[in-house]
Amino acid sequence: MIPPWLVIGTITISLPFLLNRLSPRDINWFNRLRRPQWLTFEWAIPFIWILVFICGGWSAYCVWIINPGTKQTWFLMVYYLLLEVLVLAYTPVMCKLRSLRVGTIIGGTGFFWGLFLSYLVLPISGAAFGLLLPYLLWSPIGTYVTWKMIPLNPLEA
Repeated sequence: MIPPWLVIGTITISLPFLLNRLSPRDINWFNRLRRPQWLTFEWAIPFIWILVFICGGWSAYCVWIINPGTKQTWFLMVYYLLLEVLVLAYTPVMCKLRSLRVGTIIGGTGFFWGLFLSYLVLPISGAAFGLLLPYLLWSPIGTYVTWKMIPLNPLEA
């Protein structure tokens, strides 16, 4: 039998490669966007997301090991999966549609989905809830940055 940490980790790591379909044109569009002057930490964003994904996968594992294979646990695994898909949809959907508003909407939707998942997870595992906190703290920041980019790039809104 495959250990659950391996299954959850494999899915968490594989999804970005499966869902990230950016063309060089998409990347160029994103890179030429103007950013707020106070955005001095853009270099750290990939590392922040790596931490968020590690914590999210670990959170799912904590939930799984408490009640492995139950209907409720499978339901929560689907919620974790949908949260990751929402997070991963942000960049490719925003870049394909060339719309910062769409990025802001996806970011906000992901935050509320994560908040709801956290609410469901809290009674099951305090550790799993705590491991979702990096996402709940970072997601609004990323969404706010995207929202603040709209007036700087009015043709890309």
